[in-house]
Amino acid sequence: MNLLNHLVEGPASAPPLLLGPSVGTSYALWDKVAPELSVTHRVIRWDLPGQGGSAADLISAGATIGDLADLVLALADSLGIERFRYAGVSIGGSVGLHLAVHHPERVESLAVICSSSHYGGSKPWEERAALVRAEGVAGLAESANERWFTAGFTVPRLVQDMRESDPGAYAALCDALAAFDIRDRLPEISAPTLLIAGREDTATPPADLREIADAVPGAALVEIPGASHLAPAQCPEAVLTALRAHFGGSAPRGMEVRREVLGDAHVDRAQDRQTPFTARFQDFISRYAWGEIWTDPTLSRRERSMITLTALIAHGHYDELAMHVRAARRNGLTPEEIGAVLLQTAVYCGVPAANSAFAAAQRALAEEDETG
Repeated sequence: MNLLNHLVEGPASAPPLLLGPSVGTSYALWDKVAPELSVTHRVIRWDLPGQGGSAADLISAGATIGDLADLVLALADSLGIERFRYAGVSIGGSVGLHLAVHHPERVESLAVICSSSHYGGSKPWEERAALVRAEGVAGLAESANERWFTAGFTVPRLVQDMRESDPGAYAALCDALAAFDIRDRLPEISAPTLLIAGREDTATPPADLREIADAVPGAALVEIPGASHLAPAQCPEAVLTALRAHFGGSAPRGMEVRREVLGDAHVDRAQDRQTPFTARFQDFISRYAWGEIWTDPTLSRRERSMITLTALIAHGHYDELAMHVRAARRNGLTPEEIGAVLLQTAVYCGVPAANSAFAAAQRALAEEDETG
């Protein structure tokens, strides 16, 4: 089976995040957002049939949003992805709604951007499909800026995508939008859902997103001032901020692991000492050190503790070493094993460093014995 053209970015061990485009665009729609999301996610952005690099014959006249959703699932399956986070713009957002309703076991969380649960009846889309089948996409490309952006803004690459769209495939996508109406199924969505609306979007105005937010249990709605229909291209920073907050990056899991390894008492003290000046650093530690590195299953926590002890000794961070001696005990190392790690450092980091390390470790182990 032919697959949707796609681009994969980010570490293979990170949570997968699929990004869907709008009709007439390629995955370049996500150029200013995807690289940042790939710091904490395995990002897979894909092209619609007949757009970007996807084959036009993946879709045909009379297509449905369900057909597109099946193509997305086939892509995920080919990449070995069972559950994923999903964000999509316009028709890409509708694909996400369909997946969340019909394949809830696959969608971990959902973001629907400048999209709708229906598209104002079938007639306008039937007329657009007929126009494109008769005259091609050149006329629509000429008016793309008006539909996609506020006055004076453009992204030439995306307009070029529109010009290069396959007319037959584009018309089939119009057929899918004409037939789409999932309003009565929205209350069934169980995935955590975020709606992002462009306040200046006339194609899918904020009211369309509000309608979804009101129907999906627990959904949240964000409106972006100054954004029209292709918000990720026009206001990437705002979209990125909203998506990071919704998908959480690695911060929630990172804080969980941080507590498991270092203990609640230590983390609580760190949180109590947090100030506006240090808040971003604390988030950095939770998100990257604990949410990215310590959650990577390639190494066990025991192994990570041994590596961490060695690195701290090599750089003379003995206060931090005491904390990680206690962490190593939580991660299953015995005092004898910790001693063996410290003895190893005498060879590679120097005897004076190991001497200081043994003193710090002995105090930390003695304190552990005293507290039981």
